[in-house]
Amino acid sequence: MTDPLKAFMQANALSAPAFPPDSRYHGLETAQWSRPDGEPVSYVRRRFIPPPEQHALLHEYRIEQGDRPDSVAAKQLGDAEQYWRLCDANAVLRPSELTETLGQRIRITLPAGVPGGKDVG
Repeated sequence: MTDPLKAFMQANALSAPAFPPDSRYHGLETAQWSRPDGEPVSYVRRRFIPPPEQHALLHEYRIEQGDRPDSVAAKQLGDAEQYWRLCDANAVLRPSELTETLGQRIRITLPAGVPGGKDVG
């Protein structure tokens, strides 16, 4: 005889998200592709970078000698792994572009879609 509670739980199982809420991949679907030998390969579906105007500006930061994307994220956002938020807010595809020019000003923003911040004139 089948346990009805166990059957219900299996049929209605909630799956844990593949990526944590602070990941650039949070909320994206995963898919599988099969190699010619039949071995499945999981991958993340395409992520579209939100337009910079969807990021509420907190302030700007001037790049200094020795800055790296992760070190700027650690100083400005409190988490080195959030460098991708800086990339998104500044429409940068290669993280190193954020810090390759001394004196360059980059935008420090709230995550895309979060209202708030201020305008910098």
